[in-house]
Amino acid sequence: MFIIERYERQLFAYIKRLMKISDGDAEDILQEVFIKTYENLNDFDRDLKFSSWIYRITYNHTISYYRKNKAKLQMLSLEDNEIIFEKLRSEFNLTESIDKKILKEKIQELLDQLDKKYKDVLILKYLEEKNYTEISNILRKPMGTIATLLNRAKDKFREILANNHFKYE
Repeated sequence: MFIIERYERQLFAYIKRLMKISDGDAEDILQEVFIKTYENLNDFDRDLKFSSWIYRITYNHTISYYRKNKAKLQMLSLEDNEIIFEKLRSEFNLTESIDKKILKEKIQELLDQLDKKYKDVLILKYLEEKNYTEISNILRKPMGTIATLLNRAKDKFREILANNHFKYE
């Protein structure tokens, strides 16, 4: 019960950030995650952070759900999420003259232009506030690869910004 109480809200939000799905579908995925977590608790590698392990399970189940239902889904839901917009606006020093609502819509549009691998690392870094080690464990990629993906994701995002005539410093 402790695991559910501790992770339910943040994993639910993570699932919703990865995919545009109903709350009910997100709850179904989350339920599967907790079942899988309990079934495999004895296999947990104590050298890893538990949060990284459960995020990895969540990521896998979410991607699996996406693959099964991709015809009706769009990746990355940013509805009602002020945090990512503020962090990205801050990270890329977007001009203050842009209306916040327009900025939110534009950032979502720009993020939708990124490859999934770049969206994933941006979500984990800026939205889930995971460090490189945790991202590495969640995505099962070496930390050097994570650093490279994050740098490329930022470069791609800057490129998309420039191509869409947004100013950043």
